Amino acid sequence: MEPLLMLEHINKSYSLGAEQMQVLFDINLQVMPGDFIAILGPSGSGKSTLMNIIGCMDTADNGAYYLNGEAVHEANDAQMTRLRNQHIGFIFQRYQLITKYDVLQNTILPLLIRGVPRREAIGIASEKLELLGMGDRLHHKPAELSGGQQQRVSIARALVGNPAILLADEPTGALDSKTGQDVLQLFQELNDMGNTILMITHDQNVGRKAKQIVQIVDGRLYTENSCLESSVIRADGEIQHA
Repeated sequence: MEPLLMLEHINKSYSLGAEQMQVLFDINLQVMPGDFIAILGPSGSGKSTLMNIIGCMDTADNGAYYLNGEAVHEANDAQMTRLRNQHIGFIFQRYQLITKYDVLQNTILPLLIRGVPRREAIGIASEKLELLGMGDRLHHKPAELSGGQQQRVSIARALVGNPAILLADEPTGALDSKTGQDVLQLFQELNDMGNTILMITHDQNVGRKAKQIVQIVDGRLYTENSCLESSVIRADGEIQHA
C-alpha cells in the first residue's frame, strides 16, 4: 500500500529583516490510508507552519511532498488551489462558517467551487449533515447553533468533497470539555468508516484519541504510538520507530 501523504526532508525558514529563522528542520512523515494521526506540539513549535504546508497553503524551502500520488512540491499556485479543493477537507478551530449563510449553504460551498451542479451538491451535503446529526438544522444560521453543532457543520463541509484526508486544526479548541469529547468520538467513528485524519493539537489528552501521535518540538518531529512509547530520531533526521 502506498502512502497517502508523504513528506521527505522538508525545511522551512522565514525572513526576519536581514536574518533567516528556520522553523522546520528535515521533516519526514508518512500517512497511510485509514490513519488517524495527531501532530502534538506547543505554541511556537512549528506545528502551524507544518499544517500550512500539508494543507497546500504554504510551500517548503526544499524537500518533497506527495499527496495522493501528486508531487505538491512541483505544483504552481493554480495547482495548489486544485489540490486543496480536491484532496483535503479542512476542519478549523473556529469553524469558519459564513454567518449570513445557513447550514446547507455553508456545506455545499466546496462542491459549488468544484463545479458540481447545485441540485447534486444539495443532495450530497444533506446526506453528510444527516450522517452527522444535523439533518434537522439545514436552514439554521451559525448564530442559531451551539459550538458543537457548528463544528459538526464544519466537519460535514470537509466531508462533502470526499477528500483523501481530513486536516483538523485544534478542532476542540473552542469547545467545552464534554462537547470536545463528543467531537473526538465523532472523529473516531469517521476514522472507523475509512476516513484518514490528521489532527493538529497542543492538548495531549486530545492527541491520545488518535491512533498515533507525532510530536513536534522546536521544528523537529518525534513519533510515538498512542500508548506513548517513544520512538527516536536518528542523527540524519529519519524517523525510526521503537
